[in-house]
Amino acid sequence: MGRIKVGEAAPDFELRGTGDRIFRLAEYRGSWLVLAFYPGDFTPVCTRQFCSYRDAADRLDELDADVLGISPQSLDSHERFRARHGLTVPLLADPDRSTIRAYGVLGPGGLVRRSIFIVDPAGIVRYRQLALLGLHYQDVEDLKHSLDRARAEPPA
Repeated sequence: MGRIKVGEAAPDFELRGTGDRIFRLAEYRGSWLVLAFYPGDFTPVCTRQFCSYRDAADRLDELDADVLGISPQSLDSHERFRARHGLTVPLLADPDRSTIRAYGVLGPGGLVRRSIFIVDPAGIVRYRQLALLGLHYQDVEDLKHSLDRARAEPPA
């Protein structure tokens, strides 16, 4: 599948996530959603990324948007990752990489490109950022700026 562009409908998904929940894109209609695709649990940059969200949980709450992490590891791996670091953002398991492929963030060798997608209340992608190397991530302040830009764009 090709890469999803800003202004296109966000691909639907239904994935198991931490807290023994099923997460569906349709549940987020009517609110802003940030999808943070990441390469893997327990890797150095991913650990820093999700710990930064934990450490800034109060500011994350002020964004008035839900944030979900998605990677190909198992739900068991996600639960261990969450427990070890006290993570607060739900982590969704996409072991067959179907959602990762649908969003066009599967890189060479099956690796997931660190990416951010912002989906508006109507289910339209309003922002996307794909990292080439995945060495950097968007912290809460970056997410705030990205959301502010996405909210300022007139609907298509």
